[in-house]
Amino acid sequence: MSADPSFEKRPSIFAGGGQTIDHVFRAGLIASGALVLVVLGAILFQLFIGGWPIIAADGLSFFTSSDWNPVTDRYGAVVMLYGTVVTAVIAVVIGVPVSFGITFFLTEVAPVGARRTIGTAIQLLAAVPSIIFGMWGFFVVAPLMAEWVEPVLGAVLGPIPVLGILFSGAPMGTGVLTAGLILALMIVPFMSAMFVEIIESVPPVLKEAAYGVGSTTSEVFRHISMPYGRTALVGGMMLGLGRALGETMAVTFVIGNANRIKASLFAPGASIASTIANEFPEAGPGSLKLNALLELGFALFVISFLVLALARWLVRSRLD
Repeated sequence: MSADPSFEKRPSIFAGGGQTIDHVFRAGLIASGALVLVVLGAILFQLFIGGWPIIAADGLSFFTSSDWNPVTDRYGAVVMLYGTVVTAVIAVVIGVPVSFGITFFLTEVAPVGARRTIGTAIQLLAAVPSIIFGMWGFFVVAPLMAEWVEPVLGAVLGPIPVLGILFSGAPMGTGVLTAGLILALMIVPFMSAMFVEIIESVPPVLKEAAYGVGSTTSEVFRHISMPYGRTALVGGMMLGLGRALGETMAVTFVIGNANRIKASLFAPGASIASTIANEFPEAGPGSLKLNALLELGFALFVISFLVLALARWLVRSRLD
């Protein structure tokens, strides 16, 4: 069958304008990338300018003081910084091993039918709003922690020198430990879903070669799958840590919202996000309290940036 002779005579939509379209497309890509930097810079600039009056008034002592007294207009961020870092660390310490365990089960052990069902359930759990986790934590997890978990931890780990300080005191249910546990439960589905996708992208030939030389399933997972996806796995952990650092409503429900630092993880505390959520409605425009809250937001921004920068440095140093 002969080709339509009129087809060759039809002008191409790119004829004479291919370079123009390429230039427009390139300009659009550059503008999209620049927009991200502009928005990021605008947020950072607004937080810095908004919080500058509190730095001008109190200096760097704002970051070392534990005072938070709206009556006398005295504000300090050290309690919130401590609570934010400690709860995030607890979440990662609990969440990362659990996420790897779930990933190992779904990718190496579970049957195909169960793998799909459980994987879908995990993805749905990752989409649950944080306020639901907070309410569930307050009404269900906190009473269980006060009645069963914290007394056992105090009895078993309390007598141990140094470590026992973290598990001393009266069980209260709401506190730093409970907040860290809720954050761990929130980031586990998120990290697990990412880890499963990363491990499933490992070329089957690598696994088959390892099995061919006598490696067990756990050895293949530890020595083949995880090193192959190391960069992406670290990125997934950092994204989970980033969510734990900035989580607001769930932490607000269960951390206790007390402006003090205690060595015990059972004691109530405060985080940057929970303090902003609790105090922002009462901060009047132009007040020093509003400046303090904006400076807290700036500090949280800087902490998140440092965490991501550290993650990238660790990944590059291992790759080099």
